[in-house]
Amino acid sequence: TTLKAFSTFILSFLLLSLASCLGEEPFSTAPDDKLVFSHDTLDLDTVIAGQSTNTYTFQIFNPNKKALHITRAALGGGASSPFAVNVDGMWLASGTGGPFTVYSEDSLRVFVNLNAPVTDLDDPQPIEEHISFFLESGVEQRVVLTAAGQDVVVLKGVEIAEPTLFQSPRPYQIMDSLVVREGATLTLGAGVRLYFHPGAELVVHGTLKAEGTFEKRVVMRGDRLGNMFSNQPYDRIPGQWGGVHFTATSKDNDLTWCDIHAGDYGIRCDSSALDVQKLIIDNSIIHNSRGDAFHARHCQTFVANCQLTNAGGNCVTLLGGDHTFMHCTIGEFYPFTGGRGVALSFNNFDGDVPLPLTRCQFVNSIITGYADDDIMGSASETFKDTPFNYVFKNCLMNTPRVENEAIIDCIFEEDTEDKTLRKTGNFFPEFDTAQLLFPFTLSPKSAAVGMADINLTLQSGYTSDLNGKPRTTDGKADIGAYEAPEEEQEGEEP
Repeated sequence: TTLKAFSTFILSFLLLSLASCLGEEPFSTAPDDKLVFSHDTLDLDTVIAGQSTNTYTFQIFNPNKKALHITRAALGGGASSPFAVNVDGMWLASGTGGPFTVYSEDSLRVFVNLNAPVTDLDDPQPIEEHISFFLESGVEQRVVLTAAGQDVVVLKGVEIAEPTLFQSPRPYQIMDSLVVREGATLTLGAGVRLYFHPGAELVVHGTLKAEGTFEKRVVMRGDRLGNMFSNQPYDRIPGQWGGVHFTATSKDNDLTWCDIHAGDYGIRCDSSALDVQKLIIDNSIIHNSRGDAFHARHCQTFVANCQLTNAGGNCVTLLGGDHTFMHCTIGEFYPFTGGRGVALSFNNFDGDVPLPLTRCQFVNSIITGYADDDIMGSASETFKDTPFNYVFKNCLMNTPRVENEAIIDCIFEEDTEDKTLRKTGNFFPEFDTAQLLFPFTLSPKSAAVGMADINLTLQSGYTSDLNGKPRTTDGKADIGAYEAPEEEQEGEEP
């Protein structure tokens, strides 16, 4: 018992000595000894007004040989500031708080979020604030906080039951699924933006018309406007919202100049009669979906001048039906773990159900990806009389060479020069996978340059590319959704 008591005394003495040593670290009051911040300016970019943002952080470092004492940290706007700040676990109540100690060669972390004021204005409104850190030396150091608050039109539980036009210059925030009832038509005017909450979908039992223009595209995306990681916006991460679902009763849908991205899926079309136009989509981008980018089951679709790229499922899945793709770029370069599908999959069955593929034609289109074979077509061995009709005309294809009458004047990637660069560098500009930026415009060196069937281009009417560049001025047209820029001559000024 005596030994135990003695041991307890020694342990207590050592702990008190350690605490005393820690507490005795000398403090500097020299004006030249200052803090260093990981951000001089913390930019939250555009945020939805009236709703609390994600939490952003920065760090405070003390590179000096002595501890520094922050007597007070304060927001410039005080209690009225729209920013909420936590320094080292302490909230700045009423916009001020402290004291804080930053030991030598140590750091503190600061957490920031924002509830931007609602202004009833259409354009994003700039917000600027600062946090002042007052040192015991009398030195004041600041970190600037910036953002822009965007007012939105919030929709929750909305069902469209009669002809309706969305044309607000403010984004529409869809808090749950936006539903268009059978027989009703929803028209999206030029420049309309639909921001969907996680899991929310656009479900169309009736008809959807998107009337975007080159200058004012219709955008469908998630409503998370901040960064998931440092310099990595949520908007570049798939699965931020549901997708656009055209159900069995939906028909006569027409989407032009749309940008649909970062969903669980892109567009899904359910079965319907093949003599009824299900969907026309042109001059549009469907990009970066967790599942299929474009999935059509036994229906009639027409897709032209479109980019359908980067899907965790397939970029395009066709299960029976009547489909035409003209001047499309279909690229499967999905960068996330967990595998990826192929650029194109087409069948005349779905499990044990026969689904006639009456037409499946690809004209002047690029179909490519990371895989060795990105085109998977399969006819049912059980339903041998079920139509399985397909044709590829003047396409650039990433699939092993095959000779048959359904493949006409096509280019196979395996035949192109410099196969190590055929995905990027020779076909497309280099991808920035770290920043998740994927330009699918053509490289001037691409094998697709000048190889489209220009007569079919002229007949189709798609004589300008997805960037609005004229296609046929030189008497040739490029394969895919984009025309390549002119190749610079050696010695020519860039």
